[in-house]
Amino acid sequence: MSKITTELLLERAVPRSTRLRKIETLNLSKLQLKTGDLDPRLFSRLRHLQKLDLSDNLLDKFPNSLTLPDLRVLNCNNNKLEDVTALKQFPLLEELTYENNVYLTLNDDYKVMFLLQNLRLLNGKDITKLAKHVRHVNSRKLTSKVTAHWEKFFRDQLPEKYTAEQVKSIKKKFLKSVQTNVVYGPSSLSEFTRWRVKMIAEEFLACSLGLELNSDPEPEEKMDENEEEESTESPREDAEDKGQVTATARKRKRNCSKTRSRKKRSKPQVAPEKEAVVNPRKSRHVQDEPAPQKPRPSNQPAKEAPPEQEAEETPKNGEQLPKGQSNRRSRQLTGEQKSQEQDNGVVTLNPVKSSKGKEDVSAEPLHFLQCHSKGNSHEDFKTQLWSCVFEPLLDSGARKDPIVNSSRTVATCGGESVCLIDCETGTVLKKYKVAAEEFFSVAWTTLTMVVSDSRKKSHNILAAAGRRGIVKLIHVAADFCYGEIKAHKKPIATVCFSPTRETHLFTASYDKRIALWDIGIPDSDYNFKASQLLVLEVLSIPLRIALVPTCPDQYLLAGCEGGCFVWNIKLDKEQKTRPFEATFQFPDEDGSLTTLHRVDGLAFLNDDVVVSKSSKPGCIYLWSWSRSFDTKGKGCQRTIAAVILAELEWSTTDMSYLTLSTCPAKDYVFCGDEKGSVWMYNLSSYTTAWSSAKGKRSPFQEKRIPPAQILQWPELRANGEQLTEVLVNNVVSDPAFTYLVVLTSVNITAIWKKS
Repeated sequence: MSKITTELLLERAVPRSTRLRKIETLNLSKLQLKTGDLDPRLFSRLRHLQKLDLSDNLLDKFPNSLTLPDLRVLNCNNNKLEDVTALKQFPLLEELTYENNVYLTLNDDYKVMFLLQNLRLLNGKDITKLAKHVRHVNSRKLTSKVTAHWEKFFRDQLPEKYTAEQVKSIKKKFLKSVQTNVVYGPSSLSEFTRWRVKMIAEEFLACSLGLELNSDPEPEEKMDENEEEESTESPREDAEDKGQVTATARKRKRNCSKTRSRKKRSKPQVAPEKEAVVNPRKSRHVQDEPAPQKPRPSNQPAKEAPPEQEAEETPKNGEQLPKGQSNRRSRQLTGEQKSQEQDNGVVTLNPVKSSKGKEDVSAEPLHFLQCHSKGNSHEDFKTQLWSCVFEPLLDSGARKDPIVNSSRTVATCGGESVCLIDCETGTVLKKYKVAAEEFFSVAWTTLTMVVSDSRKKSHNILAAAGRRGIVKLIHVAADFCYGEIKAHKKPIATVCFSPTRETHLFTASYDKRIALWDIGIPDSDYNFKASQLLVLEVLSIPLRIALVPTCPDQYLLAGCEGGCFVWNIKLDKEQKTRPFEATFQFPDEDGSLTTLHRVDGLAFLNDDVVVSKSSKPGCIYLWSWSRSFDTKGKGCQRTIAAVILAELEWSTTDMSYLTLSTCPAKDYVFCGDEKGSVWMYNLSSYTTAWSSAKGKRSPFQEKRIPPAQILQWPELRANGEQLTEVLVNNVVSDPAFTYLVVLTSVNITAIWKKS
């Protein structure tokens, strides 16, 4: 649509008006407005506007000079806002709502409470008391800490007679140091704290040294100069994603160690909240943006305990406050014992035996767990579970052979939590929560770290990511999250580690990029340094990624909303931002070849056979990597027909995001369906023939392979009612195919054991 005009404003006034200066209430909702459509010159004529509705538009920020001096009520629900600091231009604002803005967090709630002195209602909640605390008590505490930091570390660095250049250098060092080392409140508010600390520090320097004060502090997410130098982003990426590369190691050490200070003293609990907003299952149609299914709930700032109060009692959001320097290894992951299962939201559901019997099953159900509930509610059967992966073994020697032995511990994610589960006992060993997050993917790596006595020891590290575009790095043995990487501005669909380089992590995001990160190795104080090594440009949202087993340092496959692509990821090339190398064609419903289809399942069955699932025609193909992709081919962005080996019989549904997995050691493929069933394919009799077949044709090219077994969803009852309409989002086996973990759309983790 065209930009906002005078006629449109007059027409949208409530009631309609003949002059702009007479308008007091204005409804500009559902107009597909972008930030550039808000013309400050036109809005400056709305001198008496008191109520403005901008809901259901496409705004990512506010212009800094709208000049609405009398604005009292503002509705910005259902937009794409990334920052709230520009709202300070409306000093008389009393009521503000911005629900369902996926990039706004609890930190933004606190920012507007500080900036808007007259604000009393935020997202429908009365925040008067909390806002008073934020503006006065919080500010007083932080000012005291900032002053003390200057006195202790910087006052003596400035000579009695100093030059302007010396002052500039001291200011730069002080601002960086104070944001890194001054910590207060729960870690969930660390972004707000850094923002306020920088503001207070600049005011302090202005008063003490007569330095020029920044009247318009930049948003918290921007990097300092050192961080910019460490980034390997291209100029375009830097302009778009500035500030999204991880903080330096020293920042991570202070932020983690202090906020973990009292973790062992209480059981973290999270206040109940409504259903999360972003969900990978958007619709059955291709979309370029993650489309929320339900309105995002308020962050409920009124329920957030004041920082001092939180330091003396169990916080509602599961975070702990510093109280002096404490044990670095305090628990941020919550160990959940059997006796505490009811209190910690772990519900075991017993299956009711089906009337059909289970004589022909090759796996038996062991446990049905409800451990990802929001707010630990036993009534939560809506949280979607998305990803699970078995923990790698740390033992050396023969135990590394998956046939001999494999871990029975699995990491699962969904909603606001990541759980570690013992598959044999059904015990939730550990649980990690992040309020306002929705985790979509988890991945393991094993890092050789230096422990306190300078010895080296291997530890398993878990990476978890989702809606907020942030990768959380969890040291499982030490039971806490030691750092994070702000990898993308949009949700991360999936993550995976390189099998050959333990610190290399790939993140695939809704921003249509796949990034390669070096997460570094933490030292004994958990200092670490992460850097971005590579960015792969994608034409549509990447959903699944897989490294080619025969050359994992050279080629990466991705199943996307708009097809299947491959990139050259070799790091000896100078090009840090790369287009795809080739896209693959597959048979369409009418038999013709097409590249335009959603690939929401992708995995290697062995070194050569790729298994990919296309949700549009509802089919699963097995195809040959080596026979399809010629590594000597010339030029990028080639179109290649995949050499199909076979097709698997599967459900006829076109439901999206029911992904598949493989068990290479046993030649098995697994995929769930829209009815709660798990389809299991034993392909051991086919793989030998495929590998020995000459040329590009295969004796099984036209054959549809039936499943060896379909595990039917058992009859489960919760509160006396049967659970129905169960979607199997993911199903994964351990490397030796002893256990099968099934993740569902109804907040149930089902664990089966092979008979």
